[in-house]
Order: sequence, then structure tokens, then C-alpha cells
Amino acid sequence: MLRASKHSFWLVPTVSLLSMGITAKVNAQTVYPFNTSYDIEVTLIPIPSTDVSRAFIYGSNPNAPYGLTNFQSINNYSRLDPATGNLVFVQDATQFGLQGFPIGGEEFSGSGNDRLFGNSSAIASFDFTNNTLNGTGVVNITGGTGRFQGAIGTLNFTESEPLNADPTAPLRGKTFLKGSFQVSQKIPEPTTSMALFGVAAIALAFLRCRQQWEKQ
Repeated sequence: MLRASKHSFWLVPTVSLLSMGITAKVNAQTVYPFNTSYDIEVTLIPIPSTDVSRAFIYGSNPNAPYGLTNFQSINNYSRLDPATGNLVFVQDATQFGLQGFPIGGEEFSGSGNDRLFGNSSAIASFDFTNNTLNGTGVVNITGGTGRFQGAIGTLNFTESEPLNADPTAPLRGKTFLKGSFQVSQKIPEPTTSMALFGVAAIALAFLRCRQQWEKQ
């Protein structure tokens, strides 16, 4: 009875240690600061029989961080708020009571496979003294590809474009973004061969301890 008790004493921690070694996982977070600007072109296209316009924004910066030299924000919907005199931008047309329009989105890209995706909202005000349209808003990063797969984060932005006497002409200006995003990276579980090696090492140690105990 005494020997069985001692054998059980060695066996229980051995199995527990092995199961912990096989199932343990660690998630590492890589944070990417993002502070840059893009030269942008904004096109507003009125939607017939409504007071809403569709907005498309394209930008570029050859020196943008992480090789994300291109930026686009498509299918934004803007409407003048009569209470404030500001333009409100959303990416879901149903917020303005319109049905059947695609949901908008943001994309940062470059020459490789690394991309960031997100959604945004913004407000823009008219500065008639300086003849500019000035906007503020936020981009919520919701995913990506390449090394940015699964990215999440928040980028705040400001932008300014000189007003054009031709309302159908694109507005050209600059947007400034500041914030960060992060990507989770899982450390792989131990491989089967490593687990088997651990079993063999523990079993050998157990047998040696048993032999020493029986000699006593």
C-alpha cells in the first residue's frame, strides 16, 4: 500500500505537467503607431431626388508608414445638417433613410499584400472666410491582410480642402491621421514530437526514482 501511494504521488503531477505543456497558449500583441498624412481628392456625387450625396476619397503618400502608400474611402454618404450647417458623413445610407445602397469602407494599401480595412464617420464644416471645407472624424480599423491580418485600432483624422466654385469638381486637400492599431500573434503550441519527448523524459525520471525507492 505504501508503494502504490508513492507511485500515485509521482504519477499525478506528471500527468498534470504534461497536459499543461500541451495545451498552453500565449497571445502576443504587436502595436503599430500610425501618424501620417495623405494628399487626397474628394468627389461628391448628388443622389437624385434626395438631399444626400455620395462621397469618394482617394489619397496617396509615398512615405506613409509600413508601405501603406495608398488610401481610399468609398461609398460615404453626406447630408447637410440644417441645425449646425455642417456636412455629416456616414457609411451606411440607411442612417439617412435610404435603402439599397452599399455600405462604405476604408482601405489602406501599398504594393504588397499588407492592407488595413475599416469604417469611418466624420463631420465637415464650411469656412467661407478662408474658402475651405474642414473635417474631423475617426477611422475604426476592423481587419487587414498580410502581416496586418486581424488588426484592430482607432485612427483620428482631420482634413481640409479648398472650396471650388464648380460644385461638381473634385476637392483636393490633405488629411492627417493619428492613432495606432494592433495585431494579435499566437505562439504555436508544442509539436507532437516535443510532447512525446516530454513524455519519455518524465517516464525515465519516474523509473529512476522508483528504482532508488525500491533499493531503500
